[in-house]
Amino acid sequence: MKFAVLVAILAEDLEDKAIDVAKQAGAGGVTILDARGIGAAEKKTFFGLTYEGSQSVLIFVLEKSLSLSVMKRLCDELELKTHTKGVIFTMPLEHIAGIDIEQLTRFEEHLKDEI
Repeated sequence: MKFAVLVAILAEDLEDKAIDVAKQAGAGGVTILDARGIGAAEKKTFFGLTYEGSQSVLIFVLEKSLSLSVMKRLCDELELKTHTKGVIFTMPLEHIAGIDIEQLTRFEEHLKDEI
């Protein structure tokens, strides 16, 4: 079984919706990191204070074929093609240890359903 890491860097207000969408699409657990970023556009200031929006980094370990469908679902549901409130990408995962056996079973069941 091959795995991929799906990373979603999103505006903090999209965090809960993204997790719900990913779970509905077949994802299991998620690691959540708080983040802040520097974009290409100038930062907004208000009375001398600079606003830097908070971001969330969601990290999913998924079965490789499942990662693309979760990514597409997130892009559609969060409307990332029309609003620039985040970025999502996947990376191949060569070695992994410590993944929950129940999660492996769910991945296997998903693969059987796909075939």
